[in-house]
Amino acid sequence: MKRLILPESFYARDVRTVARELIGCKLTNKGVGGLIVETEAYSSDDPACHASRGMTARNKVMFGPPGRAYVYLSYGMHHLLNVVCEDEGRPAGVLIRALEPTDGIKKMFERRAVATPRQLCNGPGKVAAALGIDLTYYGLPVYRGRLKIYNRAVDWQNQGIVATPRIGIRVGTRRKWRYCAAGSNFLSQALTAKGAGK
Repeated sequence: MKRLILPESFYARDVRTVARELIGCKLTNKGVGGLIVETEAYSSDDPACHASRGMTARNKVMFGPPGRAYVYLSYGMHHLLNVVCEDEGRPAGVLIRALEPTDGIKKMFERRAVATPRQLCNGPGKVAAALGIDLTYYGLPVYRGRLKIYNRAVDWQNQGIVATPRIGIRVGTRRKWRYCAAGSNFLSQALTAKGAGK
């Protein structure tokens, strides 16, 4: 069964729902990419969200239509890809934390000096590096053009998804808004029994 590109309307929903339902979907940039196995949700009432204190030049895309890429530079080194969600004027986004590489793996190895496929996309900065995503992708739609997200394949429909606290933040740490494909070997951080839930 052929995968279909997720429409803009897919993202115009609660950010936690979108973050969970993106697990198992395929993200590609010009044919290079893989299956999304880890995401994190961020909403406007969330102290860890970049838009929680209002609009800035950096986060203004989050206040626009859903289904756009919010790309920013973390610590001046790593580009991170987020997808804008919910209604226009209500900023929220899903951080793509990890992929299972499936397409264009040779190109990924050219971009990332690592030894194994598992190391290519097991972290948000690694995802952007492996797929060649930088600040020029800021504001681009993820449902047409070079950057696309496709629906889950049939064999992913019943895969387990685990919710845990988010990683690498100092506020909002108790919210279980990190979503992971249970049993995946491509996560940015291995799952533990403590703090995990369905």
